[in-house]
Formats: sequence, C-alpha cells, structure tokens
Amino acid sequence: MHSPGAIRIADSFTMFVISKIVGFFLHPMLWIVIVFVWALLTKNQIRKKKLFKTGALLLIFFSNPFIIDRLTLAYQPKPYHLAPGEKYSVGILLGGLSGYDTKTREGFFSYASDRFIQTERLYKGGRIDKILISGGSGSLLQGKAFREADFLREQLLQVGIPDSAILIERNSRNTVENAIFSKKILDSLQLPGPYLLISSAMHLTRAGKIFRKQGLAIQNYPCAFTIRESGGNFIEDYIFPSSGSIDEWDEYLKEVVGLITYKILGKA
Repeated sequence: MHSPGAIRIADSFTMFVISKIVGFFLHPMLWIVIVFVWALLTKNQIRKKKLFKTGALLLIFFSNPFIIDRLTLAYQPKPYHLAPGEKYSVGILLGGLSGYDTKTREGFFSYASDRFIQTERLYKGGRIDKILISGGSGSLLQGKAFREADFLREQLLQVGIPDSAILIERNSRNTVENAIFSKKILDSLQLPGPYLLISSAMHLTRAGKIFRKQGLAIQNYPCAFTIRESGGNFIEDYIFPSSGSIDEWDEYLKEVVGLITYKILGKA
C-alpha cells in the first residue's frame, strides 16, 4: 500500500524522462531562434516582416532584466534565519550543485555551490547533527560513472566534516526521487524530524512541496539565490538588455512548469 501522495519509482522515472523532453522546449532562446529561422526561410514577404518583428519583440522581452527579476523575487522564498538554539537532526543537501567533466573524469562545483557552503556552515555552527546528501545522476546518457552524492561526500570530508556525520543517497535522478529515497533512509535510521531542506532558492518552492507530499516534515533553507533585492543601477538593472536574463528565464520556466505539472498530477 502506498501512502496518500506517495510516488512509485516507475512513476518517477516516467516523470524524469518527460521532464527532460519538456525541458528542451522551455528555452526562450530556442523560441527566438525558431522565429528568426522561419522568417529567413519563408518566401511570403508579409509573413517574413511579421516574424522578424515577433522575433525582435521576443528578444527584447526575454532579455529585459526587470521583468524576470520581479517574477523571480515573487517566486523564490525569502532567506530563512534560524532562531537562537534552533537545531535539526538532519540537513538534507539536494544535488544539482556540481557537474562532471568527462575528459578529466573529475567532478566540479557549479554556480549553485552556495548550497555546499551553507551546509558546511550549518554543520560547523551546530545547527544540524548530520548531513544527508541526496543526488545521483540527472543525465539520461551519462550512465552510472558519476554520482553527485559521492563527489559531495568527498568534498565534505576535505573540509573537516567527519564521515560519521554524513549520509548519502546516490540513486536519485530528480527531485521526486530525492524525496522518495531520502525518506527511506531517514525512516530506516529512525532519525527524528523535522529536517532542514537545503537547496537553491528557485528550486525550494517545488522541492519543499514534493518532500512534504512524501510525508517528510521539513523546513526550507534557501540559498544560492538567483536574484536578491537591491537598489542597484536603474538603467543596468531594469532597462539595458542582458543575456543573463534569458538564462534566468530558463530556470524560472523550468521550476514554474514543473510545479504546475506536479500539482496537476497530485505529486506536489
């Protein structure tokens, strides 16, 4: 019998494959390129002009930092400040902060490495007793050569965190499996909740709902913020086009579409 809202492994694999396919089409730059290529190939002059105008408008819209920054700030959770004496038995560090170089056969930290930094700080500050690293391989083609949890465990050992304080879950391919496999480990070791869920701010809104749906009591601990409130330069921050804004749209659409999909399927 499955608990209400529980997700079977077979279901999670199907969702994993679908997410890879859907994710490919969620890149605004892809839409812009398609529109411009269509404009170049069409022989209908009226359609050609309309397509070039549409492509230009899409490029202006998606490269505008003000629009995506406002949407991101509204979506991602606010920083969480632990109260004096607030402590957790386990901090769950979600994968997605490192990658693998197939040429050198070495792992490396990505732009989301603040997750690792904050986890180290939380442990050394006495806020979590143990660290559960949850992360396998998120690639359809990479195979089993690289497991993120193994890489992150080695990095934690190198900064002085004892092996006895580290738990690893190295089989998950996405956030759904992060929750499924983490729950199995925590239940088997009878480690009491609530747990501190550590991930990037943009990811935590979706991740937190998925973990709670699996019956885990968690407190979100956002880090690696995509954007923070600031009173920076108005022209640079709000008017001048930015290629980085297009990248931010990729992450935003991935999270929002993923959350909506999981809610429709009753998984979040």
